[in-house]
Amino acid sequence: MDLETVPAEDFGRSLTGIGVNLLTPNVRALAAFLEDIFGLTAHRLSDDFAIVRHGEIMMQLHSDGTYHSHPLLGLVPETPPRGAGVQLYLFGIDPDDAVAKAEAAGHMVLESPADKPHGLREGTILSPEGYAFSPAIPKA
Repeated sequence: MDLETVPAEDFGRSLTGIGVNLLTPNVRALAAFLEDIFGLTAHRLSDDFAIVRHGEIMMQLHSDGTYHSHPLLGLVPETPPRGAGVQLYLFGIDPDDAVAKAEAAGHMVLESPADKPHGLREGTILSPEGYAFSPAIPKA
């Protein structure tokens, strides 16, 4: 499926499993964060929407305005952090590299890369909205 040209209705019908949808006041800024720090690619990027793919998993970024009639928007805090309590793992992305990029760009590193007892090396970086992204690879 060509994510740049697929009609919205066809895209919606193609989704399976668990979906990740992140609300943001600035779709372009969150997409740039995901591209710059984790090497992900945003598709259909606009002020209101983007599709971000990592392997077979797709995240959708929606501007707050696109949720004007959805009850969830009333629960979203005006100021960050928005994603408190949610940790989004990005398996297969080197945490040392991602954390170095995040630090260089002035983003908040919540957890420096470390080898964990569950077999992964991981770190945690907060997006500008406060979403916690954890790049992780198997321990050496």
